[in-house]
Amino acid sequence: MAALRVFSRNIPYLRQQFSALLGNTSPSVKFICVVVVIGYILSFSEDVVDVLSVTPGYLLPPSFQLWSTFTFWFLEIHLWEVIIDIITVGLCGKLIEPLWGQMEMMKFFFLTNIGVAFLTTFYYLVIYSWTQDTSLLFDIHVHGLAGYLAAVSVAVKQIMPDHLLIKTPLGKLTNRSLPLLILIAAILLWAVGALEGTYPCMWGSGTLLSWIYLRFLQRHSSGTRGDMAENFSFDNFFPTVLQPIVRGILRPGHRCCVRIGLCSPSTRRVHLALSNRGVGVIIPGVEPQDMERRRQIALKALSERLSKTSEQTRQKNLSTKVNMEAVRKMQSSHVIPQFPTETETSQPAAPAETTLIDISADPSPPTTKTS
Repeated sequence: MAALRVFSRNIPYLRQQFSALLGNTSPSVKFICVVVVIGYILSFSEDVVDVLSVTPGYLLPPSFQLWSTFTFWFLEIHLWEVIIDIITVGLCGKLIEPLWGQMEMMKFFFLTNIGVAFLTTFYYLVIYSWTQDTSLLFDIHVHGLAGYLAAVSVAVKQIMPDHLLIKTPLGKLTNRSLPLLILIAAILLWAVGALEGTYPCMWGSGTLLSWIYLRFLQRHSSGTRGDMAENFSFDNFFPTVLQPIVRGILRPGHRCCVRIGLCSPSTRRVHLALSNRGVGVIIPGVEPQDMERRRQIALKALSERLSKTSEQTRQKNLSTKVNMEAVRKMQSSHVIPQFPTETETSQPAAPAETTLIDISADPSPPTTKTS
């Protein structure tokens, strides 16, 4: 009861924060948030959960319930998951959508969720082939936006890889290591029974699929595809000590994909481009879209800083003006006007003395006349 009272007291504050978060977002972001809330209300019915979620055994032939891949993502059964989903989608509308555009953002949303449904089903099918446990195919219900949250963490890592999140005694936590850390935490929570087994599967699927799309398939306005920057390679998700090992394991598979044309090779080049604005230099491992993305982020941060500085300067000038007016009023109240006395006004003025100088040839001394 005490927790419920505290929550009821904080409802106006939470409503204000959510309205500020979703205030300037696009209609697509607001639509996703509203549908997630509706899905949480519908999740109290077990029949609705069975129908709308992805069941691995029913997604495969002969049932082939492909329509569940379009409905499972808005079905959440925990309130904390709904809150996290709304906050994440709102931040996407603030950070990623202005850089990509609304259509690219929705394309990324649907491709990630549909891919997570099929890849998670494939995971359970492989586990079933080892264990022959039919409950893995018909008693497991895949639902929620865990895969999309993982995809968002990968996109944020691509945009701001070195952004500091928190300082810990073990080191600094940045966006670069966020997807892997959350995956490890989800596996540990599933091992102790605090989290469903579908959550780490969906998170791993969303991380892998979003990286493949952003690395090789995403089309940019310049006509290029993907992001072949060195700081966005797959081994960069792991700690520095493990990166050579991961790179050595993945190199043969990457070469095979390049030979059959599934992905483009990672080229290292230095390109000089002459234009009216100057000389553009592309250094190895940095793609043009990566440079443009960093430039836009820097311009956004600079504009926010300048707006804060101008607001502080305006307030400072306003306070200074108010203080000066107060000082002037205090000075004017203490000044006593001086008027001439009656004797001074009655006495005639003294005659002015004029000096006339004769400029004739005779060098006589100047004569002085009084008028």
